[in-house]
Amino acid sequence: MVELMITIAVLAILLGLALPSFQESMRSNRVAAASNELLASFALARTEAIRGLGSAGVCASADGATCTATTDWASGWIVWREDRGAGGVVVRSVVRYVQPKRRMAISGPDAGVRFTTQGRSQNGAQQVGVAPSDSTSVTRCVSIGATGQGRVEKRTCA
Repeated sequence: MVELMITIAVLAILLGLALPSFQESMRSNRVAAASNELLASFALARTEAIRGLGSAGVCASADGATCTATTDWASGWIVWREDRGAGGVVVRSVVRYVQPKRRMAISGPDAGVRFTTQGRSQNGAQQVGVAPSDSTSVTRCVSIGATGQGRVEKRTCA
């Protein structure tokens, strides 16, 4: 009986030490997944702009249908493209909707990121910051250069 109690006590101590490390690992995985999803969205928008007849981009969206002028991208975002319709009318269509990210703080440009038909970022270099909402220990910065190329860095956006 004493051996069982000692084993349970040792197990409780080990779990107490391992749990904070596991939570940090889960935060890191959530941040990495959101950062990679953002990077994939930017790459898709750039590809749509290059192969299409108009510009394309990524912007924050709460409803999945229209852009929202906010720097809080944690409520979701859309990838959109512009096509020329009959009579030269520009029609914007949603290519992909990314649903809200729980327990994440994602901040980006309020006007979104727009790519020209040459694949360049229309507004120059831009950044989107990704971090867990309950900690600042793990942060990523998704950067889009003026040429339209994206990358993820383990740092806080400037």
